[in-house]
Amino acid sequence: MSAAVHLELVFSRPETTLSVTRGAARLLMDMGYAPLLEVCLPNGRRADVMGIGRKGDIAICEVKSGVDDYRVDRKWQEYGPFCDAFYFAVAPEFPQTILPGEPGLIVADGFGGAVVRPAGVTPLAPARRKALTLAFARLGAMRTMRD
Repeated sequence: MSAAVHLELVFSRPETTLSVTRGAARLLMDMGYAPLLEVCLPNGRRADVMGIGRKGDIAICEVKSGVDDYRVDRKWQEYGPFCDAFYFAVAPEFPQTILPGEPGLIVADGFGGAVVRPAGVTPLAPARRKALTLAFARLGAMRTMRD
């Protein structure tokens, strides 16, 4: 008697968001970035994951927990002016074909992630880079004092 058993793990949206966020941050660290979660930007938007690389380059990851999350949220286009590289970060089961082709793509879970599609690089203006870097450093320092 041979029966195929199909197991499907279903996570709630908050669990998926947390898992993908954690994996994307771990991947950024593996790529040489120092990441922070939930970083407010000067335009009022909040980056799910933002990292600064060894040479001062800035990457932002927008986490999408599911198709509905992607379809109702179009603010991702407002992140470009505040980073050198922009990525979507999604769970392995996310249907990647619905995402636009121009941002980078990370597939992640709670343990790590992989870059499926590299992000195009658009260098920031020096003055904006300096302002973002200072704000990022201050945020990181303030968070260490809260813990």
